[in-house]
Amino acid sequence: MPVRTADAEWKGNLPKGSGHMTTQTGSFEGAYSFGSRFEEAKGTNPEELIAAAHAGCFSMALSNQLAKAGHEPQSVKTTAKVHLEKGAEGFSISRIELVTRARVPGVDEATFREKAEAAKTGCPVSKALKAVEITLDARLEA
Repeated sequence: MPVRTADAEWKGNLPKGSGHMTTQTGSFEGAYSFGSRFEEAKGTNPEELIAAAHAGCFSMALSNQLAKAGHEPQSVKTTAKVHLEKGAEGFSISRIELVTRARVPGVDEATFREKAEAAKTGCPVSKALKAVEITLDARLEA
């Protein structure tokens, strides 16, 4: 199996420094800063990239779960909300909310929910992040 890589470089101190991240394939490249991570400044941040990875992984896993059960999805769209919070011991990711909407002809609600839960616990990114509370709001769309 392949090993995926990304590079990040940070220059300067935490509040005034700046950084840059690049993925192995070059499909993503972006600047990040204290402001883009802990405030609302322009740029990316590690938590946003974790959210993208989790949303993508979950959508693929749910599509696979449904297809293996004989229900080919038309679409699975997921938003992952990664919560970064400051506590007594500093910053941490406190929870991740997965919100997914799927169009799956012929699937019943019970089967859909079962497959969504299986995808939540089974996707590789969920497994890697299991130290964090992960919630799921999964709904079928017409």
